[in-house]
Amino acid sequence: MIVHDFSTNNSILNQFISELRDVDIQKDAMRFRKNIEHIGEVLGYELSKTLHYKIRDVKTPFGSKTMAVYEDQLVLCSVLRAGLTLHQGLLNYYNKAENAFISAYRHHSNNSDSFEIVVEYLASPSLNNKTLILCDPMVASGKTLVNVLKAFKRHGIPKQIHIVAVIGSKTGVEYINSMFPKNTHLWIATIDDNLSNRGYIIPGLGDAGDLSFGIKL
Repeated sequence: MIVHDFSTNNSILNQFISELRDVDIQKDAMRFRKNIEHIGEVLGYELSKTLHYKIRDVKTPFGSKTMAVYEDQLVLCSVLRAGLTLHQGLLNYYNKAENAFISAYRHHSNNSDSFEIVVEYLASPSLNNKTLILCDPMVASGKTLVNVLKAFKRHGIPKQIHIVAVIGSKTGVEYINSMFPKNTHLWIATIDDNLSNRGYIIPGLGDAGDLSFGIKL
C-alpha cells in the first residue's frame, strides 16, 4: 500500500486537525463536520494528481483551449455514518462520481473490550474497472475497512482503490496495508501512535460519528 501521510509536512490540514481534536471546539458539531469536509476536499485534491487524464478541446466564447481532464470512473463510498461529511468533501470536487454507502459498526459482546465488525447495509453500483474511493475518517484497528473490502467482492473488481481518512493509528495502517491490494493508496491527514484497549485511537479525537451527528444509543 502507498501511504500519503500529510502530517509530515506543515499545511492547512494541521489547523483542521487541531480543531477536530480540541475538546472545546468539538462542542460545535457544525464546525466539526465542516472541518472534516475541508479535509476531504484537501485530500481529494491531492488524490486527483494520481488519476488518469485525457486531452480535450474546450470551446470558449473566443476560441478553444486544449486541456487535460480526468477520465477515471470514480465511485465514492462512505462508511456510515461517520464517513458522510468526509464523503461530502470529496463529492464537492468529484461531483460526477457515482456513490456507494455501507454500514459497518463495532459490536462489543457483553460490553467487552473485544469486538467484531458488523456490516448490515450496502448500496453500490458495479465496481468493475472503476476507481473506488473509500471514505472513513478513523482508521483505528483497520478491521472496518477490511470487512468493507470483503463486502464489496460481489460488486466487481475495481481497477484502483483509494482510502481517504482523517486520523489513523499505526496499528490500523499496518493492518490494512497487509490486507488491501499492494497498489492501494491511503490518503491520511495524520497518524497517531496508540490504541486503547477498546480499539480507539490515542490521542485521536473521540467518536467522529457522535461528534458529527449526536450520541447514539
